Amino acid sequence: MFGNLFEEDYSTVSNNQYGKGKKLKITALAPPAPRELTNLSGLRNQGGTCYLNSLLQTLHFTPEFREALFSLGPEELGSLEDKDKPDAKVRIIPLQLQRLFAQLLLLDQEAASTAELTDSFGWTCDEEMRQHDVQELNRILFSALETSLTGTSGHDLINRLYHGTVVNQIVCKECKNISEKQEDFLDLTVAVKNVSGLEDALWNMYVEEEVFDCDNLYHCGACGRLVKAVKSAKLRQLPPFLTISLLRFNFDFVKCERYKETSCYSFPLRINLKPFCEQSEVDDAEFIYDLFSVIIHKGGCYGGHYHVYIKDVDHLGNWQFQEEQSKPDVNLKALQNEDEGDDPLTVLKAVLLQEESNLIPVDQLGQKLLKKIGVSWNKKYRKQHGPLRKFLQLHSQVFLLSPDESTVSLVKNLSIQAESDFQRNHEQILHMLASEPPRLNDDTICSHWFDINDSKVQPIQEKDITQQFQGKESAYMLFYRKSKLQRPVEARANPRYRVPCHLLAEMDAANTQLQIKRAEHDSVNNNFELHLHLGSHYYFFNGALHPVISQTESVWDLTFDKRKTLGDLRQSIFQLLGFWEGDIILSIAKHLPAGLHVYQTLDGDELALCEAGVADGEDIFVWNGVEVGGVHIETGPDCEPLLLNVLRQGTGAGAECEQPVELPVVVPANAEVGSVRTALALPEGVILMTITGPAEEERWAAIPREDLKKTFREQGLRDGSSILVQDSNTDDKSFLPKQGTWVTSMDEINWIQVKNLCQSEPDGKQVKVSASVNAVVYDIRIKAIKDFKLMTDLAETSCLRPIDSNGKLLCPVPDSSTLKEAEIKMGSLLGLCLGKAPTSSQLFLFFALGTDVQPGEEMEVIVEETISVRECLKIMLEKSGQPGDMWHLRKMDWCYEAGEPLCEDATLKELKICSGDTLLLIEGKLPPRGFLKVPMWWYRPPGPSGQWASQDLPSHAAPQVSSRQAVPTRGAPGHVPLEVSLLYLGDVEISEEATLRELKSQSVLIWHVLHAMVRAMALPFASGLAVQSPALLRAWAMESKRPSRLLRTNGCRLKEYKLGRRTEICLEPLQKEENLGPQDVLLRTQLRIPGERTYGPAEDLVWDTARGWTAGSLRQSVANFYSLPVEKIEIAKYFPEKFEWLPISSWNQQITKRKKKKQDTLQGGPYYLKDGDTIGIKNLLLDDDDDFSTVRDDIGKENQRQLGLGRKKSREALRAQSSDVFSNAGTPTRSRGPEASLSIHVGSFR
Repeated sequence: MFGNLFEEDYSTVSNNQYGKGKKLKITALAPPAPRELTNLSGLRNQGGTCYLNSLLQTLHFTPEFREALFSLGPEELGSLEDKDKPDAKVRIIPLQLQRLFAQLLLLDQEAASTAELTDSFGWTCDEEMRQHDVQELNRILFSALETSLTGTSGHDLINRLYHGTVVNQIVCKECKNISEKQEDFLDLTVAVKNVSGLEDALWNMYVEEEVFDCDNLYHCGACGRLVKAVKSAKLRQLPPFLTISLLRFNFDFVKCERYKETSCYSFPLRINLKPFCEQSEVDDAEFIYDLFSVIIHKGGCYGGHYHVYIKDVDHLGNWQFQEEQSKPDVNLKALQNEDEGDDPLTVLKAVLLQEESNLIPVDQLGQKLLKKIGVSWNKKYRKQHGPLRKFLQLHSQVFLLSPDESTVSLVKNLSIQAESDFQRNHEQILHMLASEPPRLNDDTICSHWFDINDSKVQPIQEKDITQQFQGKESAYMLFYRKSKLQRPVEARANPRYRVPCHLLAEMDAANTQLQIKRAEHDSVNNNFELHLHLGSHYYFFNGALHPVISQTESVWDLTFDKRKTLGDLRQSIFQLLGFWEGDIILSIAKHLPAGLHVYQTLDGDELALCEAGVADGEDIFVWNGVEVGGVHIETGPDCEPLLLNVLRQGTGAGAECEQPVELPVVVPANAEVGSVRTALALPEGVILMTITGPAEEERWAAIPREDLKKTFREQGLRDGSSILVQDSNTDDKSFLPKQGTWVTSMDEINWIQVKNLCQSEPDGKQVKVSASVNAVVYDIRIKAIKDFKLMTDLAETSCLRPIDSNGKLLCPVPDSSTLKEAEIKMGSLLGLCLGKAPTSSQLFLFFALGTDVQPGEEMEVIVEETISVRECLKIMLEKSGQPGDMWHLRKMDWCYEAGEPLCEDATLKELKICSGDTLLLIEGKLPPRGFLKVPMWWYRPPGPSGQWASQDLPSHAAPQVSSRQAVPTRGAPGHVPLEVSLLYLGDVEISEEATLRELKSQSVLIWHVLHAMVRAMALPFASGLAVQSPALLRAWAMESKRPSRLLRTNGCRLKEYKLGRRTEICLEPLQKEENLGPQDVLLRTQLRIPGERTYGPAEDLVWDTARGWTAGSLRQSVANFYSLPVEKIEIAKYFPEKFEWLPISSWNQQITKRKKKKQDTLQGGPYYLKDGDTIGIKNLLLDDDDDFSTVRDDIGKENQRQLGLGRKKSREALRAQSSDVFSNAGTPTRSRGPEASLSIHVGSFR
């Protein structure tokens, strides 16, 4: 009935998706987790069965229903072992329900499975993934049970417990004749709209009277005429269990849309129904009902989630709160004066003595301690005694650890008498530590309520129910039981009460098997496979993170013990890296179609990996927590990048403009839908998305203007979804039927358009070939040849090739493939071309010379996938006519940039080269394996004479000068890239095992040759460029032609710096040798000239951070360097990319909310101080101006603004030119499924 109206709302991030090329770890299937502190079992969600779970838990916690079902034995229901026998009469649904209830009562697992029960319903996987209305399920399940129990002693089970009657009466005011009609009910449906609560709704239904008078008279059968009358309704018979359904979902006939009523709707914990019933002599106790279950719906009318609040009538669960509140603290304080209470050795021995055989897994020892004393080991003992495992190791005379340190027990030389005395002396201590406030354990005072949310069960207070009166998360179904129904004493806290013997034996055997499996699993499955992504190996582009080098080299696989903490993981990563500047922030990431996206940050170094939410195979992003490559990174599921297929109407003339052009666009999930028009430079227009009609056909539907403010996620768009953007001023009506609704049926597109490219005509002729998604490409090609009336010889010497939106011919499609297999959409344009398509063992590749590839310059070649890169390179050189062998191949990535060089010894198949890939022929021979080819630059801040100018060198000179600015400006910081001079020395080929000193020595040799040439040319600046020794050189790794990371320690090997294949290094000459320590930070300081917006020359300041990265420490160091009073200076860090200064002071430093321990460090936000940063100093004795900026900054900001405007205009012009060919092929999107009825199939029993 309701179909997908109540679709599951998944807000968590899957941890099971990996990028291409990652290994899949095959591990033993983990046994189900044991029950948690509540000692109650949940139900696993099969994908969309939260509504079923909530109802089943309500029935399970209805003891009278559960026990009545258990009373039906195999002689009446049959046996599940006989269900496949043809002549056996097995009532599968009641048997599976019995078994499920027994598992919920007795099986030691966190959550039971409903798969076998839903199989007995006849549900498929699709049905289990589709969520329905729980009110509808309640009626259908009861009907199925009644049918299943026909002919048994339980045939009246539903009727006996839930059946009630309502009588409707009409009383004639003339003759007092009463006309009545009795109706049966299993649940009452009450209104929510314009009603304050349940009692108000019942009053309107069963107390208020409807009067027939004036123009609305009643025809009385006794009077035989129209008379005045009164109509009313009363409850005549009340069931033991009253089910009430709330009409939360309504339909707005004005807006023509469904909506959820979220107004406040109260309901009592105990209700007296006597005012709503017929008058009778029945005892008043018969009308008193107590609330025992509330099914809650969270979400809207098109999506949401169900969970249930349940009252534990039999006290089967452990109703105590794990919160570390004031009461446990008070108990612990009462023991502060007792040595035994604060002695962890004593407490741990007491815990172990209460275990069978005094043996327990180490991982569970901490949990047992928490249950016993109400406080964790880390909070009470870790600071003084260290980690729990280390404490056990240090006290080996008392505790015996297994060889793999997975279990612990007491040493066996302790006498039995000592154990007995110990246990007797300390039972009182554990009792005091574990004691709870009387209000939690006094069953006569408090009711035990639990929140059961699928597999999770948590205790709640009775007052928490009032929070479900209103809002998007509010009560949807209410279940009451008669107060007079009393439970026997034997059933209290006894889950085995009235469970059949065969189910008891089955559950006991299952629990034994679970214990064995858990012990085996704990001993062999303690390692996690983690995938580390280093922030320095990634760059931010088009809404997501992408590797700077190849995917393989950007991901490091790390096997780590899951029992260790986040702090251990952080330390291991630091040791693995060898160096790291600033904070090491670990965040969970995920590969999406748009690229890598970062989610939550892992906090709490004392937490184990599993406690911190880290799963096996997790992608961990290692970064500074704020930016990557200078770009601020938004994290979390709300800003996930979505890769959408945007279809846009063509603006040209002719048949080609009838087809939409498909453009991949990446947008944040929390962006407004209307922003796509801005991205396409359309100020006005209509945006359409695909929906499913009543006949299950896909069609386009315009998004209402008011919904354009919704986000892409709220609109239901996901990765791969398609939207159509059409200019509202267009005259094209191909998407508009006569009714004016923006729709087009997918069934209307049943053709493929083929263009004849076998002849040299400038405008190839086109034909439409009828086809379906399962049509074979060969049949389409032969049909096109016949329609073009071409020679039959082309059947053996031609192929079909897709044509993209830019008119480029793509890879030929194999003849044996279907359109669906080849991923060709209906309505696409294919080109009929000369030449055969590649076979299954061949690759069709594009290739071009250099990195600046213009459209149409690519060449094509067909090669075997088993040939090596060296052989492929030779073939491409011959075809392109290029001489020599000083070339190498690189693969063009999806950003149309050259990737990493391809290894010449590997085959194309090993490197996962696919048909349609573009390879680039790059001039230059690759270095041998184990060697680096490092571009070296000479770097020097400008002196009094300005900067080096490239025009000062003759054209035949060896070096190449890279000047960041044409004309120097007085007053700008000396090290800023706009004034930094870089002189290209050449490429140095060197082993990865070589040291930094050896790299400097080779660069000095090159520099001496260059220097001799410059002096021979008698250039004016040659005299200041001499370098005597490599020790007088400072090395920097460069990013974007800017010195970025200082390379310390001349004796360190190059591979330890993890430079990568694209790293460039610049060398800065020094006046004297320097030896920077690991805690020294090199800063460029400049003193501001009073009265002028300029700075003096830059001077190097070495700041010792041994006392911390604090603002006070830096200010003191600067004051000492310039011999100024510390209270009379102001300092600021310069951000050259933004032309901005950020003042640094001891009293205005921002606090990092994520880590309170790091709140006083300049390594974190907003400064992120590192080597090479510029610090401006202002002498307050001479200059009291608050401004740190310079004239250069004003000019730079204005240039950036103009550059941004120019880029915006260029993008708008490019978009205006790019809309040429439109394809009428509709792209299937993930739209809301059709509304489907809910049903349960029941066998026939006669």
